[in-house]
Amino acid sequence: MHDIRYSPKRDEIFVTNPFAQAILTFSGDSSGNKPPIRIIQGPKTQLGGIDTVEIDDVNNELLIPDGNDVVAFPIAANGDVAPLRTLQGGDKVGWEPGSGIAVDPVHNFLVTDGTITGKDDYVNPHRGGRDSIFIFDRTAQGDNVKPLRTIRGAKTGIMGIRQMQVWPKGGWIIISQITDGGIAIPDGTFVGVWSIFDNGNIPPRWRIDGKATNIMLKPRGVTLNPTHKELIVSDMRLNSVLTFAFPEIFDQVARPSQ
Repeated sequence: MHDIRYSPKRDEIFVTNPFAQAILTFSGDSSGNKPPIRIIQGPKTQLGGIDTVEIDDVNNELLIPDGNDVVAFPIAANGDVAPLRTLQGGDKVGWEPGSGIAVDPVHNFLVTDGTITGKDDYVNPHRGGRDSIFIFDRTAQGDNVKPLRTIRGAKTGIMGIRQMQVWPKGGWIIISQITDGGIAIPDGTFVGVWSIFDNGNIPPRWRIDGKATNIMLKPRGVTLNPTHKELIVSDMRLNSVLTFAFPEIFDQVARPSQ
């Protein structure tokens, strides 16, 4: 099991299983050896070794990065069902997704990480992909769609995103950068925040560096606690869950560039 999401609207838990090429849904009160209430699995789904899943409780959809594609399913899908739509990356369009995925139903954007296919001015020191943030229309589909905006370049500091979250009310994108999961304590790890309207080679609006003074070394997962205005980070090196007070995310609203 590589990822888990909870739907408060439906009181359901969604889990990806890359080995079974499946998305499992459990009731919110599941406990013990209880089977899933739904499974998306089979040749029609076209799912491969999927890693992460995002819930869109407003539009009742699941969004999953899968290889070079981002696929969408109805949130209540069950069985061997085809995707609602597929957004295809690859050499033809010049980008490919990583495994970070987030949706902003307020501004109607889909956000994923990934990398540029081909050459550009930014050389990622770690050369592992996941060095860009791509922003699309939420319902973008097909094999000829380019991002509306791309956050990428040396000033961003992005070299290896692991996971992302969007705060739709404020219009903020939050990413955790693990840089290189194969290194015990890699350089350049951080949690950064950009506006949903940002574009190009620009630094994050806010940044928490991964270093011993911040008690964060290798950030992996990231999520938000709006009730207490907190940012929560799971740290792979420390095997810990870290909580930071971060009222700025919840008190300020991103604005489009003039």
